[in-house]
Amino acid sequence: MLFNSVEYLIFLPTIFVLYWVVAKFNNLKVQNALVLMASYVFYGLWDWRFLFLILASTIVDYVMGLAIHREQKQHKSGRLFLWCSIVFNVSLLGFFKYYNFFVGSFVDMIDLFGYSIQSTWTLNIILPVGISFYTFQTMSYSLDIYYKRIKPTKSLLNFATFVAFFPQLVAGPIERASNLLGQMTRKRTFKYEQIVEGLKLILWGLFKKMVIADGIAPMVDDIFAHYDAFSASTLVLGVTLFSFQVYGDFSGYSDIAIGTAKLFGIELMSNFRFPNFSRNVAEYWQRWHTSLSTWFRHYLYIPLGGSRVGKLKSIRNICIVFLVSGFWHGANWTFIFWGAFHALAYIPVFLMGRNTIYKNTVVAQNTFLPSFKEIGQLFATFSIVTFSRIFFRSESLNDSFIFIQRLFTDFRWEPYIHPMGYRLVDYFVLLGLFVIYEFLIRKDERNPFKFKSRFVRFWAYTLVIFSILLFYDDGIDRSFIYFQF
Repeated sequence: MLFNSVEYLIFLPTIFVLYWVVAKFNNLKVQNALVLMASYVFYGLWDWRFLFLILASTIVDYVMGLAIHREQKQHKSGRLFLWCSIVFNVSLLGFFKYYNFFVGSFVDMIDLFGYSIQSTWTLNIILPVGISFYTFQTMSYSLDIYYKRIKPTKSLLNFATFVAFFPQLVAGPIERASNLLGQMTRKRTFKYEQIVEGLKLILWGLFKKMVIADGIAPMVDDIFAHYDAFSASTLVLGVTLFSFQVYGDFSGYSDIAIGTAKLFGIELMSNFRFPNFSRNVAEYWQRWHTSLSTWFRHYLYIPLGGSRVGKLKSIRNICIVFLVSGFWHGANWTFIFWGAFHALAYIPVFLMGRNTIYKNTVVAQNTFLPSFKEIGQLFATFSIVTFSRIFFRSESLNDSFIFIQRLFTDFRWEPYIHPMGYRLVDYFVLLGLFVIYEFLIRKDERNPFKFKSRFVRFWAYTLVIFSILLFYDDGIDRSFIYFQF
């Protein structure tokens, strides 16, 4: 069930009404049970067989969490049970997401030595939607218990609801138990202001997904599908549009997820903080998919020694994190190269000691417009990130390299025609207005309609809703990009 579907438009209000009717009886267990049932229905509509995987992950990490805590109370490390949790979750990912990749890579390696074998070991495996997200979420629970950051819950119901909470189940944010599970154990009360905030975020998320991302998707698909027929000017257009598409698609999902959670009295962590206004690559990764980047920081980078182990080992740790992050995104060498590219872009920023200078500030902090220096920084960072997305979007490394080769060799200027015949100038105006609007609200990603004037708010709501209705097309399958990860 997609957030941008008619089915969800019926599903969400139904669960919302039932949820707050149950809440009136002050029965937290029934409330969580309703959310859990709704989450399993939401997830099972993709493929009911996937439910067995999420149930297995839930039960294993619930049991391992209790076992780790029990061992620690007996002055033992509990490391064995932690490794059981890690091995189980990594094996789950490894089989369903990476098995065919490893087999294919092995066959290719054998071919390099002059031998030819049939790749009959590959399997017709369906990738369970959201598996990369909920396995990381349950694994972090075991890790937090092991490092004594939290204590395990005794309630399987609360833990299962934490794992399967439908707004963020299939594409994040990847929540920590200290935040989300804690809220599952406390009474939630109806707060009008929180509901309104949630509806605003849902509306803004739908706009980013259905108008920005889906609106430019046909052009991106066309250019990347026929990249060998276009000149550099069109290829630059294609990869630039893809930057806006993937941002609108994924941040739109996150906004809808956070907004939906608010409707049920739950606060999720922010996942995007206007990354297109980043002044270097380090700031970009503090603003893009923050739930994943902080996950890698807490559970991989810091345990490896972080930046406290000397320059060389710190660089090693940075490379490991980015390579693993690339591999997390998909079983393709293109994602590994994408991760390596970002590591190479991050290392100079780290060596110059500029990886944390923009941690708590936004561009043009105390002025209406950014300085010329900041404009140059924004353009340079956006260009680096956009270039890296050639690897992210291409089907294979060979496609990536040919795309890049044509980018630097075919300097013909040619007008690009929209595959459906629409005027490109309309899209340029739309994206320009979108960038300006996000710049105006850049200090608060949780309140996209923060205007004092009711008149301005009314017209903002009207234009957004009208745009969504205008771009809506029930005949097009526009799943969220990150569902494939």
